[in-house]
Amino acid sequence: MTIIYSCIANGRAILAELALTGGSYQEAAAKVLRIVLLRAEPTTIIQIGSYVYHTLFIDGITYLYATDNGLDTVAPSVFLKKVSDIFTRNLLMPQEHFFPSHVLAADFQQILAKHM
Repeated sequence: MTIIYSCIANGRAILAELALTGGSYQEAAAKVLRIVLLRAEPTTIIQIGSYVYHTLFIDGITYLYATDNGLDTVAPSVFLKKVSDIFTRNLLMPQEHFFPSHVLAADFQQILAKHM
């Protein structure tokens, strides 16, 4: 399983994202975020095209990643839980609910890259 795209979003606003390959993941991620917000379920798995999008939704924040293989169900939960734990421990996180900044995006691009 290869994680090719991941992001953290507040509602439909993406706070940080990283794509490891070229592609238009933002359009598919926007669709997934709309579905996640409508369902408001803690976890969601959605296939769009040849990619599978896994999400974790906690307190209005969505942690999302896309993979090229939907068969693995353990790695998604581990990755999403790890990233959400790091995000909630970040001192800037409470302000980010209202004011997304480039500082957070840069910090979390590095964190996403490390764990992807």
